Amino acid sequence: MTTTTIGIIMNGVTGRMGTNQHLIRSIKAIRDQGGVKINATDRILVDPILVGRNEIKLKELCDAHGFEKYSTNLDELLKDDHYSVYFDSQTTTRRVEGVKKAIAAGKSIYCEKPTAETLEQALELATLAKDANVKNGVVQDKLWLPGFQKIKYLIDTGFFGKILSVKGEFGYWVFDGLEQDAQRPSWNYRKEDGGGMCIDMLCHWRYVIDNLFGNVKKVSCMTATHLDKRGDENGKEYVATADDAAYATFLTDQNIICHFNSSWCTRVRRDDLLTVQVDGTKGSAVAGLRKCWIQSSANTPKPIWNPDIDQPIDFYNSWNEMPDNKTYDNAFKIQWELFLRHLVLDEPFRWGLLEAAKGIQLAECGLQSAKEEKWITIEKLES
Repeated sequence: MTTTTIGIIMNGVTGRMGTNQHLIRSIKAIRDQGGVKINATDRILVDPILVGRNEIKLKELCDAHGFEKYSTNLDELLKDDHYSVYFDSQTTTRRVEGVKKAIAAGKSIYCEKPTAETLEQALELATLAKDANVKNGVVQDKLWLPGFQKIKYLIDTGFFGKILSVKGEFGYWVFDGLEQDAQRPSWNYRKEDGGGMCIDMLCHWRYVIDNLFGNVKKVSCMTATHLDKRGDENGKEYVATADDAAYATFLTDQNIICHFNSSWCTRVRRDDLLTVQVDGTKGSAVAGLRKCWIQSSANTPKPIWNPDIDQPIDFYNSWNEMPDNKTYDNAFKIQWELFLRHLVLDEPFRWGLLEAAKGIQLAECGLQSAKEEKWITIEKLES
C-alpha cells in the first residue's frame, strides 16, 4: 500500500465550528477511517497540528480527541516543510493576516469563509495565491448537504422543467444573552468585530445560487438590527452594531428569481432551520438540511380561494419525501476529502479564494443595496 501523508496546520479550531465540523467530523473522521482512499491500495493520510493563542484550550482539545501536537507559535510552524497545508477557521478579523503569512511560506491554503472583511482584501488573497502558484480552497459546505444534493439531482434529471423561482428561509431565535444565554458568540452582533448577517450568510447564498441556479447578476436587499442590545458571554449588556437579519432578492443569469430571508430574530415554524423551495413548470421541491419533499404537476392540488371556510386541502399531504438512496457523509468532510485529492492527485477543485471573494462581493453589494435602497449589479470578478 502506498500512502501520502499531508501535514496540516489547523489554526483557530478551538472555536465551535472549527472544533466540531473541521477537527472532529472531518480531520479526525478521515484519520479514524484510515485516510482518504484513492484506490484499492493507495491512501492519503492526514497529520494535523493544532494552533492557537490559548495553550490550555489546545491541550484540552488534543486530550479530548486523541491528538498529540499543538503549538502557539504559527510563525515557526510555517517554516516547517512537513506541514504543506495551512487551514484557517479563526474569526474573520484575523484570517487575512494568517492566510497571507501562509501564502508567503508557500503553503497550500484551505480556509473558512468569509476569507476577509472586505472585497479588496479577499481579492488580494486570491491574487497572492495565484501569483505564488499555491493551491487553495475555501469551505462551501452547503453544496454537499443531503438536501442540496437532492435538489441538484432533481435539476440534473429535469424534474423541475423550467425553474422559475427559489425561496429560502433561514435562521432561528438567538437569545439576547440577557434573559437567557445566547447560543451564538457575541462578536457575531458587533460590526466592528466582523459580525453581521449579510457578511455571514450572503457568502453562503452566493455559492449555493451560483452552483445550482446560475450566476447572480443583481441583488436587492434590506437589512435590520432587530435587537439593538444583547448580552455578551459574561452577561454584560452591549450595543449590537451589526445587522441581525437580511431580506434579499437575487436575479441570476438564467433569469431565475431567488429570495432568501435570513434572520437571527425569527421563531421556526417550518421543516428545518434552513428550507429552500424551488418552483418549476413541471414540479416543485422543498429541501431542508437533509430531507427533501417533491410535488410534480401530476399531484399538484387545485385550491380555490375562499376565506369564509376552513381550508379543506391538507397541502402537506400531496408532497412526497425523496428517499435516501445513498449514504450522505458529513458535508465538511466531503469537501476536505476533495481538497486533499486535489493536492495529491491534482483533481479539479473549483472552490478557491476567488469564489470566496464572490461571496464577500455579494455581501458588500447587499449592504450597498440596503443603504441606497436600490438594485445593485454584480460585476464579474477576476484575480
